[in-house]
Amino acid sequence: MIPELKFSKAPASAAIAKVYADLASLKSSSLPADWLKVMEHHGYPEGEWIQVALAPGAAWLYIARPPATRYGVDGEYRALEEFRKAGHRLERLCKGHKIKTLQTEFHPSQGKGHEALLEGLLLSSYRFDRYLKSSNKVAAGKASSEKESKRLSVHPVNLGKEALLELAELCRAVIKARDLVNEPQSVLGAVELAQAFKAMGKESGFKVTVWNQSRIQQEGMGGILAVNRGSVRPPTFTIMEYKPANAVNKQPIVLVGKGVVYDTGGLSLKPTPGSMDSMKCDMAGAAAVGATMQAIAKNSLPVYVIALVPATDNRPGGDAYAPGDIIRISDGTTVEVLNTDAEGRLILADALHYAKRYKPELVVDLATLTGSAVMALSSHATPCMGTADRNQMQAMVEAGFRCYERLVPLPIWEEYGDMIKTSVADLKNIGGREAGAITAAKFLEHFTDYPWLHLDIAGPAFLDAESTYRGKHGTGHGVRLLYSYLRHRSMLPKVPAQAATSRTSSKFNKK
Repeated sequence: MIPELKFSKAPASAAIAKVYADLASLKSSSLPADWLKVMEHHGYPEGEWIQVALAPGAAWLYIARPPATRYGVDGEYRALEEFRKAGHRLERLCKGHKIKTLQTEFHPSQGKGHEALLEGLLLSSYRFDRYLKSSNKVAAGKASSEKESKRLSVHPVNLGKEALLELAELCRAVIKARDLVNEPQSVLGAVELAQAFKAMGKESGFKVTVWNQSRIQQEGMGGILAVNRGSVRPPTFTIMEYKPANAVNKQPIVLVGKGVVYDTGGLSLKPTPGSMDSMKCDMAGAAAVGATMQAIAKNSLPVYVIALVPATDNRPGGDAYAPGDIIRISDGTTVEVLNTDAEGRLILADALHYAKRYKPELVVDLATLTGSAVMALSSHATPCMGTADRNQMQAMVEAGFRCYERLVPLPIWEEYGDMIKTSVADLKNIGGREAGAITAAKFLEHFTDYPWLHLDIAGPAFLDAESTYRGKHGTGHGVRLLYSYLRHRSMLPKVPAQAATSRTSSKFNKK
């Protein structure tokens, strides 16, 4: 349960957190003399919360660090990220001091910094504790009033109600994605994931259609069906649609999320430690696109968006597909399977082909696709590749910087296509040890004929250790990124349908 944002004046007993742009602004403020003495005693540190009054009427002061300039664009947005991290530390302080009511204050000119602080605070409040014995009564609804009484109330000063409501809905969507990723596979299979999307659509106001195994067979989605062969549980294909009357785009933006609800690797079995033991997260792309639909619908963004989620688990049982098999994707393409642990691209192929019928303005797929992406960028950034034009690519990169879910564009030159050629089928499903993230994207490109971006979120989607406001385990990565992009797109002029669907080359796509 995230803290509640209040729009009324905070009670006199509320704790206070004040942020200052620099030392000069702090010294020129009308703070109590004893507070200033405490700050002087600590040497006026930058980037730290200093407690200047004790609970229950606790008070903390914070002097912002000067913005970094040595990393170009990253430095420009670093200041906001520092405020998100400060929000994380503030949430921990409130929890440790059992604060129930908090007033936050910035200078009115620092509204974006104030929002970033609250974003970090809200997201840091997340706990996946429903399976703890101490949470059983609350989960059963027997002690909801007790849990509500422990909820932090935050009274931001000098922030508009509309911006705060939008922020709260976005954070709830991120937390929904985290919940979906953190659920064990014994609870959340492909069918249960589709049911979760239907519930989200009903509550938030977007349309959800779920195809069962029979319909998937009728559509000839051979990638999904092949991966599902080793499972005792059926696959699903979910179509989500949000089409407001005032949408700025005639042709939809299509989001595609990889929905492998559990990945054993199939017959190309994964090792357990540090690999299979976290593979409930292999549907993080699906969780991200579904939660993004929730966020844009709840906040009534005027943008037409469709989300597609192919979902199954990947197991070695029964009639599991095997290395050496040749399968047929729904567009007729044949694929030689050389590794059953490269399954995500097979189910995405069917979804990307299906997206062609919408003549989309842009298609964006999110997938925990390759270890190569993690080796290249760790959990700090996501490789971004595709055929979208320069403006679309740059808009997505800038969206990543705004929310600090950063992207690194990589090429998908023609030569990389040679690495997935085979003599016995149209394509093979792996390209070798080198450039693994790129050859996976090159495989996906084959099934597109529209502007397209591929985001390999394998690194930041699931963390083994806590990372400030991103938390531990499922991070909900991609929701804030997609929302940032779509929100910016919703403020642009309408694009003629013909221009929107033309496929152009990008500087990132040429040798």
